[in-house]
Amino acid sequence: MRLLLSSLWIRPLLSLSALSLVGCVSVTPQTQGRAVAMPEARSQAPAKPRSKRSAPPISAAGFARRISHSSVPTSEKLLAMTFDDGPHPKLTARLLDLLAQRGVKATFFVVGRNVRTYPALVRRMIAEGHEVASHTDTHPSLTKLSEAGIRQELERTEEAIVAAAQIKPVLLRPPYGATNERVNRQAFSQFGYQTILWSVDPEDWRRPGPSVVASRLVAGAHPGGILLAHDIHAGTIDAMPQALDALLAQGYRFVTVSQLLSSATVLP
Repeated sequence: MRLLLSSLWIRPLLSLSALSLVGCVSVTPQTQGRAVAMPEARSQAPAKPRSKRSAPPISAAGFARRISHSSVPTSEKLLAMTFDDGPHPKLTARLLDLLAQRGVKATFFVVGRNVRTYPALVRRMIAEGHEVASHTDTHPSLTKLSEAGIRQELERTEEAIVAAAQIKPVLLRPPYGATNERVNRQAFSQFGYQTILWSVDPEDWRRPGPSVVASRLVAGAHPGGILLAHDIHAGTIDAMPQALDALLAQGYRFVTVSQLLSSATVLP
């Protein structure tokens, strides 16, 4: 009888433990998209506004070992404005006009098949001082691909960028933010790419409206932040004047992601 009672107590405890372990795992569904208008279902939770304080310094050796970044420790009021999924034939051109009017430099994570369709826009990005980086060729979830599949996606995108603008990208943003150590290591070892995520996601792909997109970008900004947006949504382009002007008024300076990485505040 004593053994039977003990087993009756242990069984619910085991069930509770199993439920606790299951509760530690979350899965976010991802949606696929099209070449030009492809909403990104993010693998990260919506970003919460960050502290306005800059991140503490880290060692130079520690920073050098990093091959993935969502922000950069810096003592300066620097931001990297980034745009995914383009180029778009009309919206990207309009965005470039807005950036030029404000002297803002940005990083464009381009899709290879769009680069092949609109190479002149990529050349314009480079000519106006922006950075062009890889967002893969067909916008797949890289974590679902084999090593050969990842290599093909990155090779074809790099070839398209080189053909369009004679520059080799050095950064990768994985579609949907879907990445892991395997993807990061392959991108770095085979292509020399740093993997770039973000510190602020205004969820503009949900099309919440220009004022919401702008307010989320401004509220989440902090020194060394990497801001995410998409130059394939009209509402995002409409949000840019409000967002950029507000951040410029706060004393922020916009730089490319590579420039932001080079500004990192590190200890010897």
